[in-house]
Amino acid sequence: MTLSPAAFDDLPAEPYDKVRPRIRTGDLLLFAGRDLSSRAIAWGTHSPFSHVALVVRVPFVDRIMLLQAVATGVGAVAMSSLAAGSGPHQRPFDGRMVLARHADFAALATREGLRSMSRFALRRFGAPYDMAEILRIMLRIALGWGGLRLPRPIRPRDEYICSEYVYECLRRVGVTLTWDGLGFIAPADIASDPKVEPVAVIHTA
Repeated sequence: MTLSPAAFDDLPAEPYDKVRPRIRTGDLLLFAGRDLSSRAIAWGTHSPFSHVALVVRVPFVDRIMLLQAVATGVGAVAMSSLAAGSGPHQRPFDGRMVLARHADFAALATREGLRSMSRFALRRFGAPYDMAEILRIMLRIALGWGGLRLPRPIRPRDEYICSEYVYECLRRVGVTLTWDGLGFIAPADIASDPKVEPVAVIHTA
């Protein structure tokens, strides 16, 4: 199976509180935003998916966190903050969200694999982009639109767009997402992996 854009129409939108018990570490949250930048990403990748984050459950504080790369760098935010408009976000995310799961994650997520993923993910927290890094990302996006392979000097180093960050996190566990290696890996590429399956559409309005 794959996560088709039709998931937004095929699955009923459910409140976050109802979906929450089914959420697991390693799940993926894909966003279809309504703002201008999200629409530009959707247009450029021929997909409604404009952002992706990795889900991590933190049982001892009863929190579900999203690890993500955004314009200001890599960080974490409580999933409830975006899904239900709590915490620093007074309103839910302006758009649609779908929870998805890679079929191999549970089997591959050994203690050592999760430790490796966590080390990679957390080591990049708080790292801001400088202008040179942003320009390299823009060049990767342009090459992706042109269907060209990445020259080594502009491959991701310690700077990532959201989908590159999630891709690298999952790779530390042993999950290799299907990707043709052209340009940059986009949220649409993650959604179209044949082993990424929809779990729930989360109501955000």
